[in-house]
Amino acid sequence: MGDPIIHMEIPVTDLNKAKSFYSKVFGWNVDVIPEMNYALFDTGTPLPNGGFNKVDKIVTGGCLPYIRTDDIEKKLKEIEKAGGKSVTKKIEIPQFGWSATFKDIFGNILGLFTPNMK
Repeated sequence: MGDPIIHMEIPVTDLNKAKSFYSKVFGWNVDVIPEMNYALFDTGTPLPNGGFNKVDKIVTGGCLPYIRTDDIEKKLKEIEKAGGKSVTKKIEIPQFGWSATFKDIFGNILGLFTPNMK
């Protein structure tokens, strides 16, 4: 067995806005820790969970985390309603499933993934 991913961080400029957006759209439990300029998020799954680190400016690029969802189109509509934006539409990944990307309210690009359940 390999070493699992156990934590990931998403940079944000406002911890409370991050809590509101990710709780509303994905149902995550977010605990803001003001004295650390940090917030922990719990996705309700064993791993990975992570945190929001407060930064002055968002720089896109680097790692692209994917969030599992059962309905990409529905989730993209929820993201847009909450202030995010679709980047790419749902595309098929043959034999694996479907994916799309979006920008959160801070400008971070993240992915959505629905596995092929065949």
